[in-house]
This record gives sequence, structure tokens and C-alpha cells, in this order.
Amino acid sequence: MAQHKCTRWAVDLASWSPTLPQLAQAVAVIQAEERDRLQKFFYIDDFLSSLVGRLLMRKYVSVQSGMDYKEVQFARDVRGKPYWTQAANECPNQMSFNVSHQGNFVLFAGVSMDTKLKVAEPTFGVGVDVMKIEYSGGKSLSEFFRIMQRKFSDSEWRYIRRPHHNEFDQVQAFMRHWCLKEAYVKELGVGITIDLQKISFKVDTSRELRVAESPLTGTTLRCNDMLMHDWHFEEHLLHPKYCAAIAFRNCKPEEGKFELLKMDELLVETESATSIEVVQYCREALRKERRKS
Repeated sequence: MAQHKCTRWAVDLASWSPTLPQLAQAVAVIQAEERDRLQKFFYIDDFLSSLVGRLLMRKYVSVQSGMDYKEVQFARDVRGKPYWTQAANECPNQMSFNVSHQGNFVLFAGVSMDTKLKVAEPTFGVGVDVMKIEYSGGKSLSEFFRIMQRKFSDSEWRYIRRPHHNEFDQVQAFMRHWCLKEAYVKELGVGITIDLQKISFKVDTSRELRVAESPLTGTTLRCNDMLMHDWHFEEHLLHPKYCAAIAFRNCKPEEGKFELLKMDELLVETESATSIEVVQYCREALRKERRKS
């Protein structure tokens, strides 16, 4: 199998409150269609998270292709997944990427194939998801689990509800499984619309999931009780309260940890950042409310 390489980036937005010029720099490089989508968000938190996800995609394509960051363009396929419009000419079927955000974190995972190796390869793909390890739904945890009963297989529930698990352990186990399911269906591009009970994960229990350590890679998946040999998974703990999962289809890159990027690594100077249209757009965005913590 040809060598696949994975890029894993994370941005922690907890400390980023953009100034008008900073936001204008970020907005200036995205397309009009993307701006329209972003402006529909009610909260500034969601607006910024989604914006950063788009910047991460641009950075990745720029690094992989050598194309100017400001020239990268995206479109959406029939499933709604973004793709690089120039890929068909520049490097057909040679990269796959996905973004996810929740709470303070925005994650990016991208996979590329070494084009020097002229080997016929099956189409590969990647999905990523991040979840905050907390439950604040208002109902008791047991009632929440009852409502979510049909989202997990019997074996998954046995792990989540293990007798020696305290409430936090159960929430963490639940979020780990949900994160894996999200990463899997995001790569497929179908969303959480399929029978999730038939997608059953057996998480890696060889050791505890810990912050700053290498990911767990022994997690396996069964669909309709069939072991899915063409899928590989990584589980990460980004922070004591945030877990993440990456789903790899038809590829198994060398394992690695998420690289934490700073916002100034995603901002570039451009003349259009000072245009009246962009500045006015950003003024309106900065008036959006913040979510209550």
C-alpha cells in the first residue's frame, strides 16, 4: 500500500477575541458563498469556529499543492462535503480532509498519498470529530441514556454503563463512542441519519486515554456485525474535557498527535481585507452574541 500521510491540526479559540482588522484578514480570503453561510450563525462562537475550519482547509491545500493561500477555492459535492475545485487538474484523488468544531476547539485532519509511488490505490478518506466531555441536558444521566438507547449497540452500552464507572466515566465513554460514530459518518458524508445501532465500536482498552499522549489506535468497528477491515481509527484526548476521533478509510497513516496552531498562522495580509464590503461584514459579525458558558 502506498504511503499515506496525515496532518492533524487543532486550534483552541478560548483565548481568541479577534479585533476588526484580524477578522477582516480571515474573512477576506474566503468565498462569497462561505461568507453567506457563516453570517447565518446566531452566535459569534459558531461563526468563528466555522470560519477557522475554512482557514484550516485553505492552509492544508496551500501546503500540499504550493498554491497561494488566497487563491484556494472550494465547492461542495452532492453530499455537501467541501472539496478543492482544482484537485481534478492538480492532484486527482490524492488528498482528503475534514474539519470539526465544538466548544473551544476546531480540528482538522487531512490525508494525502505520496504521488511518487505509482501504485493503483483504492479511494481513501478521512473524517474527524471532537466532543466536549460533559452532560448538561437538564434530565438525569440515566434518562438521557434511555432516550439515546437506539443510538448504540448492546455491546457499546455495556461498556458505557460498566458498573465501576462513575458518572464522569460514563459521560466520557458515551462521548468517545459518539465521537467515533460522528467521525465515521462524516467521512461517508451521510450524517447521523443511518441506523447507529448497526455501527458498533469496540474501543481500545489497552490503556487509559490521556492528554498529551499518543492516540489509542486499537479501536475496531463492526457494521451489521461484520468487522470492517478497511477502516482504522485514532482516539485522542486533547484536554481533560475534550476527546477527538479520526476515522481513516482505506488508509492507515503513521499515528501522531494534533499540532496546536496559533491564529496568526492562519491569517495573511491581503488588500481586500480593507475593502468597505469586508469591513462592514465583519462589523456585523462582531455584533453577534456569545454563547452563555
